Amino acid sequence: MVIDRQLFKSALRRWASGVTIVTTRVGERVFGMTASAFSSVSLDPPLVLVCIEKRAHTLPWIVESGVFAVNVLADDQHELSARFATEGNESVRFDGLACRSGPSGAPWLPDTVAVLDCRVAAAHDAGDHWIYVGEVQAAEVAAGREPLLYYDAGYRTLAVR
Repeated sequence: MVIDRQLFKSALRRWASGVTIVTTRVGERVFGMTASAFSSVSLDPPLVLVCIEKRAHTLPWIVESGVFAVNVLADDQHELSARFATEGNESVRFDGLACRSGPSGAPWLPDTVAVLDCRVAAAHDAGDHWIYVGEVQAAEVAAGREPLLYYDAGYRTLAVR
């Protein structure tokens, strides 16, 4: 039995997730995209995964470079998330951003909650996406920043109870 597509999407919208921007560099060119399908995989070795749609503009550049950085967005960075999620603006996504390069060369975006710099360890074909497993080579965490969340097709922030 195949689940109804709309029901499947509705169920997935009930899962709150953090928001990341996955970046890479090929030569002097930088690329990036918003991704909410991100997770830790292993502590030893340190592995994370990100799911990337097969038609994503950034995908072939991750394939070519073999590296990526996962920039975990802060609660005040919803406009940055939207900028990197909008199709057709790939050439201006980094305009005005004071990025640093991680050890892999992938851009580290400013003012994020955390960043993980990765070397591609594995890629798995999964329906209309690729699952990229990255071995974390370096990381940085910002103290005092709260994460941006995505839930039910909208941005949210943490509420402490």
